[in-house]
Amino acid sequence: MIYDAVQDSEPIRQGDIFISLPRVDLDLGSLLVAGERGAELHNWADIEAGGDGVSLLLQARPVAAIVISQDCDAGRAEDVSLCEIRPFHSVERRAADQADKPKKWVSLVTQHARMNQKWFYLPRDDNYRITERMAVDFRVVLQLGVRGLESVRASNRVGRLNNVAGEHFRERLAEFFRRYAYDEWYPLERDEFAHYVATHQAEDVQPFPWQNQQ
Repeated sequence: MIYDAVQDSEPIRQGDIFISLPRVDLDLGSLLVAGERGAELHNWADIEAGGDGVSLLLQARPVAAIVISQDCDAGRAEDVSLCEIRPFHSVERRAADQADKPKKWVSLVTQHARMNQKWFYLPRDDNYRITERMAVDFRVVLQLGVRGLESVRASNRVGRLNNVAGEHFRERLAEFFRRYAYDEWYPLERDEFAHYVATHQAEDVQPFPWQNQQ
């Protein structure tokens, strides 16, 4: 499909796909601190106020991820940034309600991929251990040390986006991080806004003050 094999000795580059990398989720209001009396729960405000470093007990879960750092940063910086890869239906939930037919996937992979900037579609390919339709979730960013990532590249790197997909990936990544979030209905007149609400059925669509005054 859209992937290339990578030799174990090749340096880490943008578009490299890894499996089973650790994702750590921190709750700043409830951190488990290792101390002389055992593990105790603290919030970050109290820890920070103490001014000293502490040892945290963390839980990590394995996730798939793709390198988003540019090649020069991946080769020179101390840390590499990656975005999590998850099953497509968990990233684009609207797809779960539709029948799994070619017509649906043509629409999702072409039309919806252009409109929805938060994900990048990855087709399944057993040769690269991608056994189901996946998506890069640009909203979930992981950061790992270069040395640590290099130590598992032979065992955990399963492939790399090919040139066609890699160029598209770079553009989609740039679009996501430079996007301007706005409510598209703000210039509608009151009757136009009413039609918008009726046709979109979105709970978070609220009128602006000037749309109530017309």
